[in-house]
Amino acid sequence: MYQLTKEELARLGAEITTSEIHQQPKLWQETLENYEKAYERVTSFLASVKKNTTSRVRVIFTGAGTSQYVGDILVPYLNEYGDHENFLFQSAGTTDIVAAPLQYLNPDDTTILVSFARSGNSPESVAAVKLANQLIKNSYHITITCAKEGALAKAALGDERNLLLLMPEDSNDKGFAMTGSFSCMTLTALLVFDSRYSLLEKSKHVQNMLTLGQEVLQREAEIKSFVDREFDRIVYLGSGSLAGLAREAQLKVLELTAGKITTVFDSSLGFRHGPKSFVNEKTLIFVFMSNQPYTRQYDCDILEEVSGDQIAAGVIGIGQPGTIDFSGECFEVVTGTDLLPDGYLALVDVLFAQTISLLSSVKVGNTPDTPSPTGTVNRVVKGVTIHPYEQ
Repeated sequence: MYQLTKEELARLGAEITTSEIHQQPKLWQETLENYEKAYERVTSFLASVKKNTTSRVRVIFTGAGTSQYVGDILVPYLNEYGDHENFLFQSAGTTDIVAAPLQYLNPDDTTILVSFARSGNSPESVAAVKLANQLIKNSYHITITCAKEGALAKAALGDERNLLLLMPEDSNDKGFAMTGSFSCMTLTALLVFDSRYSLLEKSKHVQNMLTLGQEVLQREAEIKSFVDREFDRIVYLGSGSLAGLAREAQLKVLELTAGKITTVFDSSLGFRHGPKSFVNEKTLIFVFMSNQPYTRQYDCDILEEVSGDQIAAGVIGIGQPGTIDFSGECFEVVTGTDLLPDGYLALVDVLFAQTISLLSSVKVGNTPDTPSPTGTVNRVVKGVTIHPYEQ
């Protein structure tokens, strides 16, 4: 797909999505540069929040759909690598917050609501910000969005309690699926809240990501060999941050194939507890392997187990080579200089998952740029009624 002409991709209904997946390494470089320019503004904002409270600040990462899954990747990583002395990290969908506000928002906790949004116009995203301001006595916001003209971005302008971080212009995906928007927003939040590494070290992580990401894209033929098998089900597994990635990976397949390929996700350890019943002879199983040696043992254990069952159409480990490895099939990227921390590794892995989704969509005769043939699923959600919340 990445070698086809625009005309050939257009005939497949895949020109936009293919281009937007392929451009992500370039966008990551731009994301890093944008963060470096905003560094003083970011650090000053966080310092002012910490100054105005005597307890830990609750940081809630929120969004709808793919934007929610950004937080699902971030929280496990930041629970290990974030500033625990000053922040308590949480992930909650705007869809959850809007439906049951006081189950997610504590009025007495100083809170930063970090809103992830491609367009910034989803009704739940706008409503979640309003609810936070309505219910929380000391609320702040960080708006991470791809559209400067979106409702969330406009609401942030001129508000000293709302830090607006705009993503590279080309990350505002024109296709149905969130691809570059997802990875750029995730990377931005990592750069903001990862307190383990210096700015220089984070820059090195990003440069490593660029190298590994390009390798994934160049190995499309190898990825296609998995998709060429006979299958109609896909399982994605991982641990910690990579379990959060598994949820996003399976959604991309579901979206781009319009449900013609059935998907599930779980943690590597959790899969045995019932969901493994999903596996049959037409199932591909992909496991994102952690770069944390202790955690990686569990990822490799489930790979060995499901491979030994000899039922699935394919069992494949995804990641960088480690001291512990799966004895079966692996798609391992090898050109990087160092092992990436899992939060950053997730963005290399997502290129693999997006490519699987793109190729699977074409395989089942769908059009990746407009994958919903009935039009009942839209790029920006429609038909949501936001009910006034009264205490």
